[in-house]
Amino acid sequence: MTRKAVVTAGTGGIGLQTALGLAEKGFAVTIVGRNAERGDQAVTTINARGGQPARFLQADLASLDQVRQLGERIAGEGELAVLVNNVGAMYPDRTELDGVEASFVVNHLSPYLLTELLLPVLTERVVNVTSGSVVVAKKMFDAVEPPGGYYGFHWYGRAKLANLAYTLDLAQRTTGIGVFAADPGGAATDMTDGTLRTPKIVSPPLRLLWPLVRRTFERSTSGPAAVAARSSITAATAPTLTSGTVIGRHNKPVKPHRTATDPRVQQAVRRLSERHAPLRPVPDGVST
Repeated sequence: MTRKAVVTAGTGGIGLQTALGLAEKGFAVTIVGRNAERGDQAVTTINARGGQPARFLQADLASLDQVRQLGERIAGEGELAVLVNNVGAMYPDRTELDGVEASFVVNHLSPYLLTELLLPVLTERVVNVTSGSVVVAKKMFDAVEPPGGYYGFHWYGRAKLANLAYTLDLAQRTTGIGVFAADPGGAATDMTDGTLRTPKIVSPPLRLLWPLVRRTFERSTSGPAAVAARSSITAATAPTLTSGTVIGRHNKPVKPHRTATDPRVQQAVRRLSERHAPLRPVPDGVST
């Protein structure tokens, strides 16, 4: 029986390299993205290497309605071996999507919702791509956004921290499949090329050190996407991993960020997720 895998944001960068790695291991890969032209090109790239035919599904993962439609479609097709939630986005300026801060939507609520919708058909593993930026995140999850000014890198890290807490919580609550996080480190991708060049993405104290911070960003995002994808491929396929393992940027298990292991944080993230990304759309006029 053909083993199927889904990779979100798989039309380029780390996502495409992850899809290529899974295809080489015999999976029939579905890549998800917004741009149909890039999706077709990615499928051509994967299929040129032989193996199981790949396909592209178009969906804007910043839209929870489209995530629901995607989840329902894939779930309706039967068993899915592996889901890799590779989607990620950073916003230099505060942005909202359907009334919710955009970074939290894309980096946590979207993969959370897709995972929950696909749990009934998943047979092997979920891999959520995390980030070292969790170390600069505000650690309050009473609301989608913490108090204070908006700084894109920190808000990105906070959304990734929420998703890591969810990943570790899900690993404890779920049996029958493995749940993992993978930190790719950094690579030259559309996201890193487009958002890490302005000091306004970091807090005022770090702006005072911007030349040093910028050089740090540049060094950490200069590597090839194929190397960065190794952690996701390992998390998706290595045979002896324990559910809840985090694969670090050097492609080896690492200790998860302590905040993400806190049951109080996990419960707070779960409440926010259930409120802002319900599995079924909330009818107009009904409060969540």
